[in-house]
Amino acid sequence: MSHLHQENHVFDVCVVGGGMAGICAAIAAARNGAKTAIVQDRPVFGGNASSEIRMWICGAHGEHNKETGILEEIQLENQLRNPDGNYSFWDAHLWGKIHFQPNLTPFLNCSCTGAEMDGGRIASIQAWQLTSQTWHKIEAKYFIDCSGDSILAAVTGAEFRTGREARAEFNEDIQPHRGDAKTMGNSLLIQMRRTGAPQKFTPPSWAYRFDSPEDLPNRIDGVNGHNFWWLEVGGLRDTIRDAEAIRDELMRITYGVVDYIKNRAPRRADAEDWALEWVGSLPGKRENRRYVGDHILTQNDVRAGGRFEDVIAYGGWSMDDHHPAGIYFPGYPTIFHPAPSPYGIPYRSLYSRNISNLLFAGRNISVTHAALSSTRVMATCALLGQAAGTAAAFCTARALTPRDLSSGERLRELQATLMEDDCWLPGLTREVSALARCARLSAEGRDTALLLDGMDRDRKGEIHAWSGPLGAKITYEWTERVRIGAARFVFDSDLNLGKVMPCSYPRPADQAALPSALVKAYRLEALDESGQWKTVFRETANQQRLAYVPLALETHGLRLVPEETWGGGEPRLFAFEPLAQNPGKIPAAPREERFAESRAKIKAEDLQPAESVVVPG
Repeated sequence: MSHLHQENHVFDVCVVGGGMAGICAAIAAARNGAKTAIVQDRPVFGGNASSEIRMWICGAHGEHNKETGILEEIQLENQLRNPDGNYSFWDAHLWGKIHFQPNLTPFLNCSCTGAEMDGGRIASIQAWQLTSQTWHKIEAKYFIDCSGDSILAAVTGAEFRTGREARAEFNEDIQPHRGDAKTMGNSLLIQMRRTGAPQKFTPPSWAYRFDSPEDLPNRIDGVNGHNFWWLEVGGLRDTIRDAEAIRDELMRITYGVVDYIKNRAPRRADAEDWALEWVGSLPGKRENRRYVGDHILTQNDVRAGGRFEDVIAYGGWSMDDHHPAGIYFPGYPTIFHPAPSPYGIPYRSLYSRNISNLLFAGRNISVTHAALSSTRVMATCALLGQAAGTAAAFCTARALTPRDLSSGERLRELQATLMEDDCWLPGLTREVSALARCARLSAEGRDTALLLDGMDRDRKGEIHAWSGPLGAKITYEWTERVRIGAARFVFDSDLNLGKVMPCSYPRPADQAALPSALVKAYRLEALDESGQWKTVFRETANQQRLAYVPLALETHGLRLVPEETWGGGEPRLFAFEPLAQNPGKIPAAPREERFAESRAKIKAEDLQPAESVVVPG
């Protein structure tokens, strides 16, 4: 007789995978009105960025090109609450973003093991939750695979590719002449801490021994600021099927490298007061299965700038193609082939060519190996996740297939929503609200037209932010009374500030801080019936770039007064505009609760003292 549990669930959207792509996909789907589940096979969210792996969140190179949207929201909150870059706090932050997002149900420690098909669509998935010993059947109208390993391809028959294409297939000159099954490998990261006192290191007997720089050519150069990404093997094997063997080999290599740094390296004196702080037990993966969509993004698409009509995200990392032999290869471990920053990524690379209700986001989208070497980095994956989640919510509300959104007015509506949610799309301009366009706008400071140009970030050599003194009034006035449902803001969060978690721990700690020009305190005033300006909203601790304020008022005038920035200087603002309706996408913070409130829910008899036990003799 089995004592295992079975639970059945029904959702609009089911996201499989809880890395940065999956987090952004699930939050976007939920905020856009879809009842959403997120299924993650680990005990924490974050994937390659979590405390289990600790890879940097990298993205587009260049001034003002940093990825925004939900990713920037998450990173700004982390800057405020986790200035020392503590990974346990980072895990808890991601946990809270998921667990307290309305309309979103998480399933942690839950591995997808199978799927039921209904013709050419997925009807449900089966998932095993190790901690609760429960089988979960999850039905959904749409599925988004953000697992990285493309688990739904393995159980649904969705088309996918692996390995490197032959150069001639897509005319990609950085591909090998003959296609093969080789991929980029897996990395097991380490972190070190500077202590201020000599630190000895005695390696385990099973660690590999490296005796000289010739054993690690083109690899190690000091300790401070190093994230050891080159501790990599597995590209000559199957990074899924052989994952355990790859991890075991990486453990021997990793401890051997630390032994070399501390005990035999020519610069070992530089590492004398550095201690081994942390070693991952779970390698980070770069590549395996890639889905096939209606468009396969290639090296040539990237180099041409990705000028697609259906652009829904962008990349900008170099085509960073790691040698499949990893640390076994004596040459430099990767080649950074040039790529423009930014370049557009098309929506048609985010849904399956042969499974009608399947989308995907992350390092598994429809790309060649060459293009993947750029699109795989996590900030790009986060944008892809937000796009896929938004698309799935659109499909839910309109009973469409993902392919139905790929052109025409539906596509333009998807793009407009992404831009409203602070996902900048190269080549497109966000449409400013009708209420803003029909008003007279005035302000102290820079040209107020910058607030209405639909460009929510500076570009190289171009300023698109209004700035002015604290206390300056930015005023909208209408000849007739108008109804305002909300106000939308895009504050300057300094897109040239990386906001990454640490890869090492020097002394003193390099503490993070919120951007100096980010507006911390502001108030909104509206004209009342007597023609007097009255405060209708005040914020004293804003920490976000994108903000919505619900208003529900009728007035002839609305104005914003910035009162304080996080750095004490002039505020900078890309957008301030009234909206006819409140989109309701940015959730309020969860209500603070005292522990006594939870304890009060426990039955009184369950809180009685335990009966005394008489021990014989």
